[in-house]
Amino acid sequence: MTVGTLGMIYIFILAIFTGVEVIRRVPTVLHTPLMSGANAIHGIVLIGGVILLGMAGDDKVLCALGFIAVILGTLNVIGGFVVTDRMLEMFKAKPPPKSSQDK
Repeated sequence: MTVGTLGMIYIFILAIFTGVEVIRRVPTVLHTPLMSGANAIHGIVLIGGVILLGMAGDDKVLCALGFIAVILGTLNVIGGFVVTDRMLEMFKAKPPPKSSQDK
């Protein structure tokens, strides 16, 4: 394993711990707005994973890390859009209920 690969593994592990600590300290009320606002960050994770896959060559560890980054980044982007869509649905006007005389 090269020094560059080992450095990337350390950065990956530190990013995991940092993300867990940041999310753990966010109040429950702010999770939905945080999720909708974090789609840009997850897009950056996707770009980083694709770059890592492109630079990996024959190194299986880098290929695995890049693949994991792309999968997790994609899941986060999709989850963020789903949560944002649900949040925006709450603010749409609901149609008035049909009365029994309209039948």
